Amino acid sequence: MLSGPFTYNDYKKFVNSKIIFSKNFKQNQLQPSSIDLSLSKECYEISSSFLSPNSKVRNKLNNFINKKINLQNGYIFKKNITYLVKLNEELKLTKKIFGKCNPKSSTGRLDIFCRTIIDFCDEYEKIPYGYNGEIFLEITSQAFNIKFTQGDSLNQLRLVNYKNNILNDKKLLSCHNKYPIIFDKFNSPIGPVVSKGLKISVDLTNSNTIVAYKAKKKSPLLVFNHIKKHKVNDFWIPLTSKNGSLTILPKEFYILKSKEKIRIPKNITGEMIPYDTAIGDFRAHYAGFFDPGFGEKNGSHAVLEVKTNEVSFSLEDGQIIATLLFEYLQTIPKVTYGKKINSNYQNQNLALSKHFEVIS
Repeated sequence: MLSGPFTYNDYKKFVNSKIIFSKNFKQNQLQPSSIDLSLSKECYEISSSFLSPNSKVRNKLNNFINKKINLQNGYIFKKNITYLVKLNEELKLTKKIFGKCNPKSSTGRLDIFCRTIIDFCDEYEKIPYGYNGEIFLEITSQAFNIKFTQGDSLNQLRLVNYKNNILNDKKLLSCHNKYPIIFDKFNSPIGPVVSKGLKISVDLTNSNTIVAYKAKKKSPLLVFNHIKKHKVNDFWIPLTSKNGSLTILPKEFYILKSKEKIRIPKNITGEMIPYDTAIGDFRAHYAGFFDPGFGEKNGSHAVLEVKTNEVSFSLEDGQIIATLLFEYLQTIPKVTYGKKINSNYQNQNLALSKHFEVIS
């Protein structure tokens, strides 16, 4: 029996057969190994986050509503206020299919904390085997006031047939020997650091170049569906390292990049673990999915969305900061990450989200 994550053509079939149902589906929601989900007009400001393990979300929602909102013409989500939005998509999965949701890259790079909530489930982001029902997205913008509109896509869904096929360390090293997955800045393959996944280090090279961006405390309104129209300096403070180190401060949000360049083979997909307490007490990534074809052909840097909530933490150039898991897809996808599907972050360097003017 085939097992593992589904790919582009599978999602196309799921939409056509209404296993994934959406009244407002757009072709560009299809990705190489996931599908983008989209906001409906139905939105609520809520008093606190919640899960709904013993009932439908709707049956519990009334206990938390502060305000009902219509997103048809857009609405400004204020910093550190939590909202719940019904997504346009609904699911009618078979008993052998399950899934997981994750923020999109453009969402994570804006410090938007969003988590998927479904009926009768006691975990965020989890889509259990055979799920049949609505999907809701909890959204808290932590860095900026942001205007969202019906149809915006903040998160994505990855469905899996039967079971996951995570590469163990032995298989990951074998994969790298046949088809390199990690490169240096000169595009040469390098020996991977592997321990329950591929270890990724942070680039804080001691030079006068910008190594990170920190979100400003005060900034103009960001309009989520305005692409490449926001001025970088209105929202971000560029940072350089000091003797190859950088201290991240509690409650501040930073964009950094990996020292290594990463490539995801076309028969494999990736996911970065957001927290690894053995590495440090901070979040290294919000948007964890990496599509097949990412980094073709000599790798792309991974952008890191870093935040510590408890204590200041000093990072050094080359320090391990995250772990990337690799997983075999059940079939080789007909479509991979890249220019053909207008992927935003192929061959990226230190890159902010697509909402900002291109950094020269």
